[in-house]
Amino acid sequence: MISGLVESRIIKSLGLVFGDIGTSPIYTVGIILLFLTPTEKSVFGVISLIFWSLFLVITVQYVWLAMNVGTKGEGGTIVLKEILTSLLKDSPLVPFISFLAIVGVCLFMGDGVITPAISILSAVEGIRLVPGLEETSGNILLLIAAIIAITLFFIQKRGTDRISWAFGPVMVIWFASLSITGLIALIGAPQILMAISPHYAIGFLLEHGVESLIVLSAVVLCVTGGEALYADMGHLGREPIVKGWYLVFPALMLSYLGQGAFVLQHGPMGTVLFSMVSTQAGLLYVPFLILSICATIIASQAMISGMFSIVYQAMTTRIIPKMKIDYTSSALRSQIYIDTVNWVLLLAVLIVMVAFQTSDNLGAAYGLAVAGDMSISAFMLLFIFFIKKDIVKVGTMFLLFGINLTFFLACLTKLPHGAYWSFLLALIPFLIIIIFISGQQKLRSAFKPVFYEEFIEKYNTLYREGCKISGTALFFTSDIRSISPYIGQVFFQNNILYKQNILVSIRIKEYPFGVTSEYEEGLAEGLSALIVEAGYMEIVDIESLLRERGIFEKTIFYGIENIVSDRMIWNLFGIMKKAAPPFVQFYSLPPEKIHGVVTRFVM
Repeated sequence: MISGLVESRIIKSLGLVFGDIGTSPIYTVGIILLFLTPTEKSVFGVISLIFWSLFLVITVQYVWLAMNVGTKGEGGTIVLKEILTSLLKDSPLVPFISFLAIVGVCLFMGDGVITPAISILSAVEGIRLVPGLEETSGNILLLIAAIIAITLFFIQKRGTDRISWAFGPVMVIWFASLSITGLIALIGAPQILMAISPHYAIGFLLEHGVESLIVLSAVVLCVTGGEALYADMGHLGREPIVKGWYLVFPALMLSYLGQGAFVLQHGPMGTVLFSMVSTQAGLLYVPFLILSICATIIASQAMISGMFSIVYQAMTTRIIPKMKIDYTSSALRSQIYIDTVNWVLLLAVLIVMVAFQTSDNLGAAYGLAVAGDMSISAFMLLFIFFIKKDIVKVGTMFLLFGINLTFFLACLTKLPHGAYWSFLLALIPFLIIIIFISGQQKLRSAFKPVFYEEFIEKYNTLYREGCKISGTALFFTSDIRSISPYIGQVFFQNNILYKQNILVSIRIKEYPFGVTSEYEEGLAEGLSALIVEAGYMEIVDIESLLRERGIFEKTIFYGIENIVSDRMIWNLFGIMKKAAPPFVQFYSLPPEKIHGVVTRFVM
């Protein structure tokens, strides 16, 4: 029974987290061969670089080291930041680490745009190898890719819970196909197996020197799913992903080795994987092409879901404005949909497709954001192990940080070929985050809370002498010891008082998972408090917590900040605050009960 559940979770992990890295064989070798002449020596060197990149960056850095850092199977840049800042405590390095994490999150978001674009385009381009469709124009292929992307994003609102059961089995077939086609190709040139030896990779780098950076900027494409793999770990936990990788890694390497063998025999032929399968399978190529399109759709879906998750983490840790959340599964609260993110991401994907036209052009620009994000993760891991004084892991991560940094420097050579798009795409969320964080800090300095003792004294007088409305009212405040000014406005200026008044405080903690609540009755007559503490990765169901305590509210009050300023930056912050739904809406509380109270702030 237990082994069956584990196997089920492993299959599910193939569909949920391995889509990005699993579809890299479609385009990686073909793009690498754009930058060098495929001699036997160079092909051996390239395949060796791919093998050791996958082994060192994915297996060692992410599967063996990063996935053991968290306490409950959580992953991602924000998780590493929270772990590191908790170790540093009040160190002056904390702001620097927080800044690095913000940069990493923004780079991940930039990657979230390019990944669906290159994955879908590269698969659709395989249509040209179908007999009779060799002359299909680039515009037709672009239109097909755009239709697939639009359809994929349109179904997000309905939730993928109903169809996600098929993701795992489809990817099982995909990885089996990669393995089989790779093995068949190996029969023709089995000597390619020697490329596993690291001396071919080292020899290639030494022989080509600085020029090898151009090739490395394409080799990095084989590990581009590593950060997404780690960030998505919270969905299933560590064990099924680690065991899944032990199946995926051999499948990927069989495909890469097979593609190397095919190039040795036939030379480069466009998209090497599709050319190899077309040569091997004949009419069976069409089912393989359909399978590859399905696999790239699943890879794109995994990235979209990962974007929803990382944006949610950023919202709960208060580095970006809150956005409306829809829960697309009645069984799993972690299945979320964020409307704004979905449509902005679709628009960006379509713009990137139109701008670059082909997967080869996209490959020339792809990788910079991923390499930057991976370098930041490697640096944070190195710092964590240094603080923990784990010498072996420090030495290992020092080597891996150097490898990641080399990949990043290599990708800088792509800047003239469109890699600047990675920075442009990452710059948009970066500016939003910086303006929002600065605005929140400025707002806190202008915030004039009512201190608890003063509040209680005034409340007791009002409750004793004033008229009371029947029922229960909730008043949301960040801290019950420092009452939000709008609550004083409701009570003492407007004389709105209910028989039962409950202060609700939601505190997001530095740990990722866990929700606790404490109900304090009798703060004063008719006054209680509900304090909720939640991990930053939790989807908190406030309404359920209220019902568990027997609380059935009549009205819900919350504060709205009206920002007034003559400076553009604060006006932009004010627009963000107005556009963002109030946090009571963010937590899906009954809209018919909600009343916002406006407080004016001059900044």
